[in-house]
Amino acid sequence: MEGMIRCSANYVPLTPISFLERSAIVYRDRPSVVYGDVKYTWQETHQRCIKLASSLAHLGISRGDVVAALAPNIPAMYELHFSVPMAGAILCTLNIRHDSAMVAVLLRHSEAKIILVDYQFLHIAQGAFEILSKASARLPLLVVIPECGETVPLIGKFVSTFENFEYESLIAMGKPEFEVRRPNDEWDPISLNYTSGTTSSPKGVVYSHRGAYLNSLAAALLAEMHLMPTYLWCVPMFHCNGWCLTWTMAAQGGTNVCQRTITARGIFDNIARYNVTHMAGAPTVLNMIVNALPSDQKPLPGKVTVITGGAPPPPQVLFKMEELGFAVIHSYGLTETYGPGTVCIWKPEWDSLPQDAQAKIKSRQGLHHLGLEEVDIKDPVTMKSVPADAKTMGEVMFRGNTVMNGYLKNLKATREAFSGGWFRSGDLGVKHPDGYIELKDRSKDIIISGGENISTIEVEAVLFSHPSVLEAAVVGRPDDHWGESPCAFVKLKDGCNADAEELIKYCRDRLPHYMAPRTVVFEDLPKNSTGKTQKFVLRDKAKAMGSISKTRTSRL
Repeated sequence: MEGMIRCSANYVPLTPISFLERSAIVYRDRPSVVYGDVKYTWQETHQRCIKLASSLAHLGISRGDVVAALAPNIPAMYELHFSVPMAGAILCTLNIRHDSAMVAVLLRHSEAKIILVDYQFLHIAQGAFEILSKASARLPLLVVIPECGETVPLIGKFVSTFENFEYESLIAMGKPEFEVRRPNDEWDPISLNYTSGTTSSPKGVVYSHRGAYLNSLAAALLAEMHLMPTYLWCVPMFHCNGWCLTWTMAAQGGTNVCQRTITARGIFDNIARYNVTHMAGAPTVLNMIVNALPSDQKPLPGKVTVITGGAPPPPQVLFKMEELGFAVIHSYGLTETYGPGTVCIWKPEWDSLPQDAQAKIKSRQGLHHLGLEEVDIKDPVTMKSVPADAKTMGEVMFRGNTVMNGYLKNLKATREAFSGGWFRSGDLGVKHPDGYIELKDRSKDIIISGGENISTIEVEAVLFSHPSVLEAAVVGRPDDHWGESPCAFVKLKDGCNADAEELIKYCRDRLPHYMAPRTVVFEDLPKNSTGKTQKFVLRDKAKAMGSISKTRTSRL
């Protein structure tokens, strides 16, 4: 239309940096970060981030450079989510459970110029540097993050080589008048997040300032987060930038309660000490809470809203969380969707349903949040939407502004992921008549037995409902006749007893017989750093067991 002008008065690239700048004024003297006896206000956090950005620039960081971090949920890790973008750089948060070999691969792939390392993981960085040195690869500068209020530990050659690069010293030497480098284009990268993959082909997911901005606001809405909340950090900040809640908390002027390690006792203690209003975690964290020892539990000071995602939470775990006084909000997403992408919005008409029925509905993934454009279940070949009959299975697909820019240095994988104009998640699900989606499995986890598709999620939900079961994971085991059959790996609650025969009968009484496990193995379940069960490990174990049947057997 005639008369329009796009200029700095009416168009500014979206960036989460603006959240911190605003909170430094609006919530100036309110607590921003607490960690034991360490406390900062929003004004202090803003000043610290600007000074750190200044020092990063002084060390040679330019626009588009990658700055890596290897640290748990501590104040420094929170500050890096603002200071690195303020220097015009891209934050690459590394999984603290990676070994030196993997860290070396990711440093080389990302071309990180600086890595900031928490003292607890300095030996991992040292091992990675040795690997890179042997390969004659360029070494990034290393900055040591000591425990708050303590000096850098004296560890090997790092003392002499990197003694001038210490986190608090960099902040102290930074200039408070440093001019923040805001993005020239809101599609510019703000962070780089690696998915769990093989060391030979890491997938680096690139987030934009725009996507991070939108997903941060969407996270506040889906979490029903009021102004000035108190948020307990259980989701690793290195995982999807803490599901973008690092930036959400600045937008809302809240208080970040940091904790180095996640335990049931620590969760209850922090909730009571700081009057926590919100937290988030994978179903594993919820399972930890509901099975906490009575001596570790404390009464909740008020309602605590919990966002969960990463895998469909078993209905039994949801039910127990509600009993303890937690209000659970179920979200779902992937690294490629900035973490949360959907939310199961609760409807008042469901309040009158039996509790078991309510829990089953709450375990659905729902619909896309307001930051996304659309989520759908589609036939991956025809790209047609599946019928909303809660039965026809298809692939979960997303499109919208909170889908990644792409995979770093892997145009082929990016094109495959976006084939057909949608992001293909690799997750399988169904669509209910009300439009809500429900996951059934990862495409690689679905069990095909005698031509029947078996959802491991459904079998696991039944196993979780057994009073003796603490954790359960189901994978396919080779079967000469049926192709493959369900194999359950189970960890029992302390003091509880149940044998394989009992659990198999329990499942057969509640599921079609072909879905019931034919093998049950009792052991601890392998997990990654975000609490997800590593099913590829269990699939290898099931495969190593060999075929369950050498002759034809009946499942009727």
